[in-house]
Amino acid sequence: MRGLGPGKMMSVMESMRKKPRSRRSFTPEFKAEMVELCRRGGRSVGLVAKDFGLTETAVRDWVRQAEVDAGERNGLTTGSEREELAALRRENRRLREDVEILKRVTAFFAKETR
Repeated sequence: MRGLGPGKMMSVMESMRKKPRSRRSFTPEFKAEMVELCRRGGRSVGLVAKDFGLTETAVRDWVRQAEVDAGERNGLTTGSEREELAALRRENRRLREDVEILKRVTAFFAKETR
């Protein structure tokens, strides 16, 4: 990069940086269509992704989740199991906080009674 002034060097470096992709969202129907193309259309995940301008990872994740939802693979199903897990985690966190408070209160009163 010899011969480039400081201003020119920065613009070259800035253009070399990858810009983050904006996160797109897709309807459940669209995802189901992509999964169906992979399963029954005789097309690979890579080909479906390329044809529709998607990432292979996204399509592969959709196929994997469809297999879980159909009971063909172990994991959390899309709807109620994920919600239940989130609720249980919240409750678990609250109960741990309650236990911590009770420990502190017990220690406080143990000191006071000595």
